[in-house]
Amino acid sequence: MPYGPHTADDRQRMLAALGITSVDQLFEDIPPALRASALQLPPPEPELELAARLTDLAGRNRTDLVSFLGAGVYRHWSPPAVDQILLRGEWYTAYTPYQPEISQGTLQSIYEYESLIAELVDLDVVSASHYDGAAATAEAALMTCRATRRDRVLVSRGVHPHYRATLQTYFRGDLVVDEVPLVADGEAAGTTDLEALERMLAEPDRPVAGVIAAQPDFLGLLEPMPEIGRLAHAAGALFVAVVEPVSLAVLAPPGEYGADIAAGEGQPLGIAPGYGGPYLGILASTDALVRQIPGRLVGMTTDLDGQRAFVMTMRAREQDIRRDKAASNICTNQALLALAASVYLATIGPHGLRDVAALGASRAADLEAALAAVGVRRLHKAAYLNEFVVAVPDAPAIHRHLLDDGILAGLVLADAEPDDPSLADGLLVCATELTTADDIARFATALGAIVGPPAASEEAAATPAGATR
Repeated sequence: MPYGPHTADDRQRMLAALGITSVDQLFEDIPPALRASALQLPPPEPELELAARLTDLAGRNRTDLVSFLGAGVYRHWSPPAVDQILLRGEWYTAYTPYQPEISQGTLQSIYEYESLIAELVDLDVVSASHYDGAAATAEAALMTCRATRRDRVLVSRGVHPHYRATLQTYFRGDLVVDEVPLVADGEAAGTTDLEALERMLAEPDRPVAGVIAAQPDFLGLLEPMPEIGRLAHAAGALFVAVVEPVSLAVLAPPGEYGADIAAGEGQPLGIAPGYGGPYLGILASTDALVRQIPGRLVGMTTDLDGQRAFVMTMRAREQDIRRDKAASNICTNQALLALAASVYLATIGPHGLRDVAALGASRAADLEAALAAVGVRRLHKAAYLNEFVVAVPDAPAIHRHLLDDGILAGLVLADAEPDDPSLADGLLVCATELTTADDIARFATALGAIVGPPAASEEAAATPAGATR
């Protein structure tokens, strides 16, 4: 039962002061279909019986699967120090410091996070974090609109479909999101169509605030980010790069190819995959956009005694009180998850992060070769890092069959991108440093038994296209 300090008599007196008789009358302006309904909860149970029920529910989770699932959330080894530090009470239970300078530990944790991410993305300013990669991408898009005073954003269809859906939700109203198609065939198939982008940027009387592209893209392919940025800037638009942070150990960072803003999902940095999170939204920008970035910026200085001190350098109070004029109406940062990312990066170090990215790429190349040997080919020819699409007949049925065999065969793209017929038979598969040779062999053997052995001509040509290493 929720705790409330007011008695029934207190509530009646407040309702009388408002000239109403029921709390329900406060919500009459909300359409009935949108109002929250009562929770359908079972009656109370004794603790022992409840514990047994919860144990039974938890037992339905599959923890024995050989997984090749990525698609924005990735399995990585995390140093034990990450969880041990997170479990300390001063971090685990702390909330937003409304008198920030008193909370030196919290400010330092945010400062360390912002410093580490700034180095990773090669940009000047990093926000204290957001709910997840989709929210950070939407905030980045809104930044481009405020900075350019334009109301139209172009987003590549290579950006994660969940991110694109979140963008559509954020932009509902006076702002416009148009999607840039992917190249349909040839060597560049599956990457952003640069000719279509150039045409869309040149449409008369439809100026563009920002162009959003992902590296790697949702299909695992490497995009021509410098060229996308060049086209965006030539049209007076800002360029937003949606990045996967581990990949930045081996790929060029956004700042190097001229991105104005970087956004992304920080989950791979020491945060375990979880159904629904919690996750970590990364958002960074050039110094020119510092007044547009939502959230908190923490700096380091010295106090009156000459001692090192951390301060809230900038925090837009308008986020709390100015509604539609605010930089953002979401004022909470994911401090605990940002701390996890900081501890992960500090513990594993730059060389360790490079090893994680390189191992994932190497295991993905091994996976491609093993699948090609049983007649299962990549759908695209462009370079990839550690994730790619394979084409199999009746992908949903094969995915279900392999799941029964204890193999999670990536993501069924017909479910993720139902409007793209070119992906109807696609499985998006991923490998990381946790993927073993035995995992790959088991997957290839099981899949080969379903789709049949390759023809002799195919077997002779089964040379993997090669991942970027």
